[in-house]
Amino acid sequence: MSFRNAPLAVEHDVDKSELFKPEIREAIDAHIAKYPPEWKQSAVMPALSIVQDANGGWLTTELMDDVAAYLDMPAVSVYEVATFYGMYDLEPQGRHKVCVCNSISCMLNGSEELIEHVEHKYGVKVGETTADGRFTLKEVECLGACRDAPAVLLDKVYHEKLTPEALDKLIDGLE
Repeated sequence: MSFRNAPLAVEHDVDKSELFKPEIREAIDAHIAKYPPEWKQSAVMPALSIVQDANGGWLTTELMDDVAAYLDMPAVSVYEVATFYGMYDLEPQGRHKVCVCNSISCMLNGSEELIEHVEHKYGVKVGETTADGRFTLKEVECLGACRDAPAVLLDKVYHEKLTPEALDKLIDGLE
C-alpha cells in the first residue's frame, strides 16, 4: 500500500452523509457523540474499526479517505493511525485473524513457540493467510495481558495462558 500520491486532505463533492451506509454512519456517530464537537477526530480509531469490519476485515485507501472526510481531518492523519496500530489491515485477510502477542512477557512464556507451532502445523508464516483463506497469522506488539501470558487474540476474543495444543483447539474450531 503506497500513500506517496495520497492527498493531505480529502475534499469530496459528495455530502458526508452519503459516504457510508446508514448503519455505518450511525455506529461512527455513536462514537463521535462521546467527544466534544471540536474533538470528533478522536473517534478515528473506532471509525476505522467499524469501516474495516464492514469491508471484510481490511481498509482501502478510499475507505480511509472517506473516514477522513467524515471526521473532517486530513487523510494523512487517518493513514498514520491505520499504519501505526496492528489491529488495522491494509490488505485482504483470512476469514479469521490469529494474533499472537510478542511482548517480552509473552515471549518469555511461550509466544515464540506458539508462532513456530502454527507456522509448522498450518503451513503459514507470520503475515500470511492460509491457502484455504481460513485465517491470517499475525504477530502483534502487546495485547495487554502480561499477567496471563502468552496471549492470543482470535478475531476479537482474547485467550491467555495458551499452549500449542490449546491454540490448536481454538484454530480447529474456526469455521
